[in-house]
Amino acid sequence: MGQKVNPTGFRVGIVETWRSRWYAPKREFGDLLLEDDKIRAFIKEKYQFAGIPKIEIERTRDQVVVHLHTARPGIIIGRKGQEVDKLKAELEVLTGRRMELKIIEINNAQRCALLVAEDIAQQLMKRGSFRRTIKRALDQVMEAGAHGVKIELGGRLGGAEMSRREKASRGSIPLSTLQRHIDYGFCVAKTSVGSIGVKVWIDLGDYKDEEITSGADAKTSQASQKSKRAHKR
Repeated sequence: MGQKVNPTGFRVGIVETWRSRWYAPKREFGDLLLEDDKIRAFIKEKYQFAGIPKIEIERTRDQVVVHLHTARPGIIIGRKGQEVDKLKAELEVLTGRRMELKIIEINNAQRCALLVAEDIAQQLMKRGSFRRTIKRALDQVMEAGAHGVKIELGGRLGGAEMSRREKASRGSIPLSTLQRHIDYGFCVAKTSVGSIGVKVWIDLGDYKDEEITSGADAKTSQASQKSKRAHKR
C-alpha cells in the first residue's frame, strides 16, 4: 500500500511558512479556522480565472490581512482599484471584521504547480487531447527554468469506459528530501464523461539557492533606488 504525503503539508513549519498566521484561544480557534476556509473559498469562486494559487491570512485583534498571490493582478484590482474595494467590502460583510487586502503578483505562472494543474484541467474540459496537453505543459514548465516536473492524470481519460492513471515526467523530482523546494498542485477537471484528477509536482531547486537569489535581488533593488536618489540630487 502506498504511503502518500502532500509535499506542501510535509514541508509546512519546517521550510515552508504556514498559510494562516495567527494565534487564538482554544474556544475561538475552530471558528477562526472555518472563517479562513470561507474567505479562501469565496475568493477562489469569485475569481476562478485570476490565477490564485495561494491565499495567506494574518490576523490582529481587530483586523484580518489577506495576502493574495495572483498571476493576473489586473482582474482583481480592476479599473482604478474598484474591484479591490468591492472585494474588501464583500469580505467584511462575510466575516463581520475589518479587512485589508495585499495583492502579490506571480511573475512566472509556469513555475507554479497549482496554476499548471488548473491550466491542464481547463484544456481537458475543452475536450483537448490529454496526451498533447501533458506534453505541452511539460515543455512549458521546463522552459520556465524548473529542475523537474511530474504530471499525473486519473479518471476516464479519452472517454474510456474504465478509469486509469497516466504519468509523465521530465527532470528530477526528489520527494524524500526537505532541502528541495517541491511545489505541488491538485485540480479536478469536470468533463462530460466524468471527473479527472490532475496532480502536478514541480522541482524549483534548493531553498538555499532561493534565499541567495532573493537577497541578491533585494540588494540590487536597494542599489537602484540609491542611484535614482543620487541622480535626482
